Amino acid sequence: MRTIRTDDAPTPTGHYAQGLVHGGVLYVAGMLPKDPTWPDAPHGTVEEQVQRTMRNVEAVLRAGGSGLDQLLSVTIYLTDLALWPRVNAAYASILGDHRPARTVVPVPELANGYLVEIQAIAAILETALQRGAR
Repeated sequence: MRTIRTDDAPTPTGHYAQGLVHGGVLYVAGMLPKDPTWPDAPHGTVEEQVQRTMRNVEAVLRAGGSGLDQLLSVTIYLTDLALWPRVNAAYASILGDHRPARTVVPVPELANGYLVEIQAIAAILETALQRGAR
């Protein structure tokens, strides 16, 4: 098992890793739309929050030898299901034709008033496995 840590995603504020690699799979912790270079940045629209969150997910994926095109499963935590069409459109614009398995979980609230949190599981790219990224 290998712990993933990158400065390109928010620093964990609790007892968890940004990501873990095991058996050719990368597990990405729930990411919030927090800008790692400007933690107190305004939250923005739900679309901006999805974009920022996916950039954080992508940063952990890259650090672990994977990418958005290797996503296997995504869980989206959302504070207001009325926002779902906007979230889905923003998410689709980022992933294009790639459609990983996905679950949407309504939650009453998220840390710091954010509207969305995204957790992911991805395959490790073969080249990364060959370099010993297991």
